[in-house]
Amino acid sequence: MASKIKVDQIEGSTGSSITIPSGQTLTITDGLAASTIGSGTLADARIPNLNASKITAGTISAARLGSGTADATTFLRGDGTFAAAGGGKINQVLQMEYENGQSFSTSSGTYSNTGVTLNITPTATSSKIVGWAFYNCGVGSDVYMYLRISRTAPSSAVVCNRIGHTPQSGAALIDAGSMHFIDSPNTTSQCTYTLQLDGGGGTAKLNDRGDGSSGAGTSGIMLMEVLA
Repeated sequence: MASKIKVDQIEGSTGSSITIPSGQTLTITDGLAASTIGSGTLADARIPNLNASKITAGTISAARLGSGTADATTFLRGDGTFAAAGGGKINQVLQMEYENGQSFSTSSGTYSNTGVTLNITPTATSSKIVGWAFYNCGVGSDVYMYLRISRTAPSSAVVCNRIGHTPQSGAALIDAGSMHFIDSPNTTSQCTYTLQLDGGGGTAKLNDRGDGSSGAGTSGIMLMEVLA
């Protein structure tokens, strides 16, 4: 049967240290102030459930925070590791406005490039290009006008199907409208997006009224690269 010794103090016979024999364990169940631990290493089991608010000084090494490096492009995940920010980030935004008047005499089904065109170079092949175009247009004859947005380089594709208008023929009126699209060009080469117009076999006008009045409107396009 183990015996119990009650004392007020324990002092080493030589010096200020007390040695616990090999194979033996000294267990302190309560009353040890953290301020008395000036050096050495505590095993993880000795500091369970440590509240972060108790860490008020010193430096925590990166190894204690998990893998990765903390910087402006990473965040700390719940599993203690760092990871790059996820998709949906707007990486760049470009826009242009076009004020010049243009007139197009086209056969039905034939599209012509307008001056509303803008280049963007994606930074990743997985990026999406979100675009928005607005326009003002008129017609010089009784035709049904069509508009669309196409990617004309590095490969050709219609990214927004045509929108039809029937402005009052030859009148001092101008129609306004807009189109939106999401494109996946799958490239890091420069992409060109252009507003295209089909006069439906008659004369169509961009930024001008049907009666030929100039300087009646402005058109433009905006492009955003969204990281996937």
